[in-house]
Amino acid sequence: MKIVEATFLTSAQSINDSPTPNMAEVAFLGRSNVGKSSLLNTLTNRKGLAKSSSTPGKTQLINYFDIKFKTQSEELPYLFARFVDLPGFGYAKVSKGLKKDWNKNLTGYLEERPCLQVFVHLIDSRHTTLDIDKNVDEFLDLIKRGDQKIIHAFTKTDKLKQNDLAKLKRAYPEGIFISNLKKRGMMNLQDAITEHLFGNQIF
Repeated sequence: MKIVEATFLTSAQSINDSPTPNMAEVAFLGRSNVGKSSLLNTLTNRKGLAKSSSTPGKTQLINYFDIKFKTQSEELPYLFARFVDLPGFGYAKVSKGLKKDWNKNLTGYLEERPCLQVFVHLIDSRHTTLDIDKNVDEFLDLIKRGDQKIIHAFTKTDKLKQNDLAKLKRAYPEGIFISNLKKRGMMNLQDAITEHLFGNQIF
């Protein structure tokens, strides 16, 4: 199975103006500057799909993308899902009022979106013990439904020494280890997502 088409659907400020929840969704979340937009572009093989920026906190809206997967089945040649690019947490240079609104809308989506099936929590592989990531993990564990899955994807692994990467893999045996620069770990991430979304529909 592979992604053959990825298109921008719409942006929303909150769950209230989000698209009809008629398709399984995969939420990508992480602190600002973790490489979320770059990962989405590499994963979907669409260079300009998600807008990346050197300015932390640039993504302020919930961005929805329709994803088309090609299977090996003649009876069911395509499967569909929706990727969701969420605002980065730990924003820089924003007002307290704006940050409060963003946080409210972000948690509202994560807690209340009925079609949300997978949380992909992106963590900078060089900084794995930050309180902000621990808090996100605790929050996801608290709200996660039985039909949902949390995937920990560690970004920028090309910046680690080999022994440090080996230690990280031992510490997180179920983690996915990503390098956008070297396109490493993308199929592992896609497989983890599709196995949960489609299960025995994968051919």
